[in-house]
Amino acid sequence: MLSAHHVDVVREAERALMARLPEGALMRRAATGLALHCSRVLPRVYGSRITLLVGSGDNGGDALYAGADLSARGACVRVVAAGSRIHQGGRDALLAAGGRILKENAASSEEVRSALAGADLIVDGLVGIGGHGGLREPHASLAALAEASPAFVIAVDLPSGVDADTGEVEGAAVRADATVTFGTYKPGLFVDPGAERAGRVHFVDIGLAPELSEAALLRPQAVDIARMLPSPSAEDDKYRRGVLAVRAGSDRYPGAAVLCVGGALRTGVGMVRFGAGENALSRVIARWPETVVLPLDPLDHTDLGPGRVAAVVVGPGRGTRPSDADELRALLESDRPTLLDADALNLLANDGHLTELVREREADTLLTPHAGELSRLLSDVDRSAIEARRLEHAVEAASLYRATVLLKGSTTVIAHPGAPSFVSPTGTPLLATAGSGDVLSGAAGALLASGLPAREAALCAAYVHGRAATLAHDGGPISASDLLEGIPLALREVRAAGRRSREG
Repeated sequence: MLSAHHVDVVREAERALMARLPEGALMRRAATGLALHCSRVLPRVYGSRITLLVGSGDNGGDALYAGADLSARGACVRVVAAGSRIHQGGRDALLAAGGRILKENAASSEEVRSALAGADLIVDGLVGIGGHGGLREPHASLAALAEASPAFVIAVDLPSGVDADTGEVEGAAVRADATVTFGTYKPGLFVDPGAERAGRVHFVDIGLAPELSEAALLRPQAVDIARMLPSPSAEDDKYRRGVLAVRAGSDRYPGAAVLCVGGALRTGVGMVRFGAGENALSRVIARWPETVVLPLDPLDHTDLGPGRVAAVVVGPGRGTRPSDADELRALLESDRPTLLDADALNLLANDGHLTELVREREADTLLTPHAGELSRLLSDVDRSAIEARRLEHAVEAASLYRATVLLKGSTTVIAHPGAPSFVSPTGTPLLATAGSGDVLSGAAGALLASGLPAREAALCAAYVHGRAATLAHDGGPISASDLLEGIPLALREVRAAGRRSREG
C-alpha cells in the first residue's frame, strides 16, 4: 500500500530527521535520487542538454545539486533562475561542476527560450510542496515554455502549480512526464487533476518513514487487494458467500438492473435476490437465469422478501417516485449493509429524513456518487469545485453522512469517517460509458454481502472495476457489458498477484 501524507506532516518529519543529520544531508539524499532518475530517461548523460528551472525553495536546491552531479558526468547543464534567490550551496556545487546559470529573472529572453526548446531534459524545481494557487510570473511562462518543448520533463517532488494536499490545479502549472518524489508520496500526486500532471511517479526513500504519522491517503497495489478479497473455502455454500438484495432498474430503465445484477454475479456473490416490476424482472431473468426474483408491486416495494439477505444495493435506474422514497426508507431502517447509488442518492439529497436515517444507521452504508450527485449531496457545492478538490469533498461527505463515500470520476476516491482515504490506481477514461456505474454498484454490493466492511468493499470493487475496463479493451471503445466480461479477468489477475507475493 502506497502512503501519501499532507504537507504539514511531511514538514514536521523533515525537521525531526534533519535534527539528527549533518547539515544538508537530507537535500543531498534527495538530489542523488533525482539525478539517478534523470540519468535513466536520457539515452546517455554525457553530452545531453539539461535545463533546470530553479525557484527559491528547497526543490530548487534539489535540482541544483542533481544538476551538479549530471554536469560532472559530462552533461551540458543550464539553469534558469526564476526566484529572487536560489539555494547558495546548490548554486556553488553546480558552477564548480561546470554548469551554467543563465541571466536571472529573464524568463522571456531568447537565451532562456532556446535553452528550453533545445533541451533533452527539463527539470522542474520552480515551486515546492508548500505552494498554493496557480503559478505567477515568471514561473507561469516557464511552465508554458516547458510544456511546448519536445524535451522530457521531470518534476522535483511535485509539479509546480499542483496543490500537494488536494491535487488542485488553480491556473498555470507544470505538466511533467515524470515526477521524482521524496520521503513519502503527496496526495496531489494520486488525485486528479494533479495526478494527471505528474506523469509517472518515482519514489526516493530519504529515511523519512520512521518520523511520519498516519497517512492521509492510501493507494493499493494488486497484492493489497488480493489480501482483502474474500476467498471461498471448501465449506462455503451460497449463503456463506453472501446473499445480495438488488433494488435496481424500472420499466423505464431495465438495463440498469441487468448490469447491476451482472456486476454482482461476476464478482462472485453467492446469490442475488432481485426485486422489481415485471419488465425489469423479465429482462434480468432472461440475461441471468441464476437470479432469484421477487415480483414487486410498483407502488409498494418496501419488503426485502424471504431469504438470508446479507447486504442491499438500491438506486441504479430505480426512479424517484414517492414509492421509491418509501422503499429507500425501509431499506435504511433495516440492519443490512446498504449501498446507495444513482436515484437513491438523488432521493437522499432532497429528503432530510432520509439523511438522518443514514447518519443514525449502525450498519455500514456506502454512497457511490459521481461529482454531480455529490454536488447535490453537499447542498449544491459547485460540480467544478468538487472535480478540482475531489479528496477534500469526498472526506466532507463521509463526515456529513457518517458513511463510506466512493466518489467516481477521473480519480476514484474512497473516504470513510475517521480513517485514511483510499484512491484507486486503476481508473481509466474507458469507464466513462453509460451503465459503468451500475456494474460497479453490483460489484461493490457483492463484496458487502461477502462480509467486507464498506470501506474495503468499495476499494476492492473500484480496483477490479478499473482493471476490468483495461482488460476488456481491445483497441476500440468498450461498453458496460464489456466490463462484465472483464471482471473475472481482473479478479484472476489480482489473485495471481497475491499468490506470487505469498510464494515469493
